[in-house]
Amino acid sequence: MWDWLYSSSLAWWLFVLSIVTFAGSLIAIPWILVRLPPHYFDERQPRIWLKGHHPALRCLGIGLINALGVLFILAGIAMLVLPGQGMLTMLVGLSLVDFPGKRALERKIISIPIVFQTIDALRTRFGQPSLVIYPHCDLPQGATFGEGPVPPDDKSLGA
Repeated sequence: MWDWLYSSSLAWWLFVLSIVTFAGSLIAIPWILVRLPPHYFDERQPRIWLKGHHPALRCLGIGLINALGVLFILAGIAMLVLPGQGMLTMLVGLSLVDFPGKRALERKIISIPIVFQTIDALRTRFGQPSLVIYPHCDLPQGATFGEGPVPPDDKSLGA
């Protein structure tokens, strides 16, 4: 019954899947992180995706984005022990799914110094401004904190 688990074809497909996932994460994760709006992690800025669209379209879109986010989270967890960018992949997955306490968990992950420094260096390399983080989170020295009024509503704000 469990013979398929020990087959060489399963091992081959898992190897190929691991290589494809690793290569995909090296391309997709930086691409997503560079395109985040600077105020994405600022809690004072609302994130309303597909606002003003038909409710059925909004529900379908949110369902698809949540499914994609769960896949990114699972891939990120796997990349903690496999080759890949596990923490960054999980952060992107978390930014896609909707659940209570999402922003607090994102803030906790982005407050890990190596994660914040990696994202900031990547954004700087591609000419993007640093992320603005709401002041009450614990960020490493030199982080950019949100100051002044809430930024204007931006259509580029994602999920």
